[in-house]
Amino acid sequence: MRIPMTFASLVAVFVFAAAACAQEPPASQHGTVSQSVNTTTITLEFDRPVLRGRSLFGQLIDYDVIWTPGANRATWVDFSAPVRVQGQELAAGRYGLWTIPHGDEAWEIIFLSEWDAHHSYFARETEVLRVEARAEHGAHMEVLAFYFPLVGPYETTLRFHWGEVVVPLQIEVGR
Repeated sequence: MRIPMTFASLVAVFVFAAAACAQEPPASQHGTVSQSVNTTTITLEFDRPVLRGRSLFGQLIDYDVIWTPGANRATWVDFSAPVRVQGQELAAGRYGLWTIPHGDEAWEIIFLSEWDAHHSYFARETEVLRVEARAEHGAHMEVLAFYFPLVGPYETTLRFHWGEVVVPLQIEVGR
């Protein structure tokens, strides 16, 4: 009788342990977007926060304060070859992507060599490039999105879109 009781106890322990290990899906789902432009590949990896009825810029996200667009880990972008972002040269490589939202004014978009970081840690000493991009108004986007609506043979537009805010970045690749 002792062996069946021990076996039943072990089964119960494993069943409850498995249930305890089961996790709910994350509130901010992981996202990846990639686009080829000529022979250059541009890839972004980020976690996609959801508004869930909250007010966005100026409340949930402060204006004029450094922020990485995403949740959990810092958003990163990878360029397989050298590019020009908003007309400024940027070497091939992987970069942490940060912003300073300025309302309807030009936003600051910052590329850091430190790409594998928590979203709340901004390592200023690893800044590689800082450009400006003017925010636009768009249709409501409940979940943070990055996408490439325009792709030409040597250029593309990368858009950051969340809430009614759209920030386009012009990217040119080599010929």
